Amino acid sequence: MSEEQVTAIAALGDATRRQVYQVVVGHGGVLSRDEVAAQLGIGRTLAAFHLDKLVEAGLLETSFARGPHGGRPAKLYCRSGAEVAVSLPPRSYVDAAELLAEAVEKAGADHTLHRVARKRGLALKQPDMWEALRERGYEPFADGGVTKLRNCPFHALAQEFPPLVCGMNLALLKGMAEGSGWPVEPKMAPQAGQCCVVLEDK
Repeated sequence: MSEEQVTAIAALGDATRRQVYQVVVGHGGVLSRDEVAAQLGIGRTLAAFHLDKLVEAGLLETSFARGPHGGRPAKLYCRSGAEVAVSLPPRSYVDAAELLAEAVEKAGADHTLHRVARKRGLALKQPDMWEALRERGYEPFADGGVTKLRNCPFHALAQEFPPLVCGMNLALLKGMAEGSGWPVEPKMAPQAGQCCVVLEDK
């Protein structure tokens, strides 16, 4: 386990800090210290302390923006692009997944993978769409008549093998929607910083 992984995990050991992290991640954009403090009902100084500790641990990133009336720029926080995965003893699941994805791509077996993914989705049978999506790390949120997904559970692979993995993801979600009777239609709609699939209301 690397020093960075230990630091990131240790940063979430404090209950208040975990709440601070969840507020920022749940928002999906940038938040100021005042906004985090208001949502949790804690003091601004305490919120700033935990936010900066999360930045030090690499779990959040900062930016600065001036308010509408000028003055000192406000410090804003958002989730970082870093991923933290730990297993004891160390396992190389990502390496294995990358090798398998490369083999599937080279063998031209994309359609087979997508059929398997859809079949897996059909078999899951989870009527509560929001719970099912949250359990799998999609971080869903409503945007009008569309359910968008803040996180791609397959991000690392999707970056390296986009057509293969994004197609697999779409097939999986289509299977889940159909098999569980969700009133949505999964569609490909890539957006920066979000999952490539959205679920449109029928």
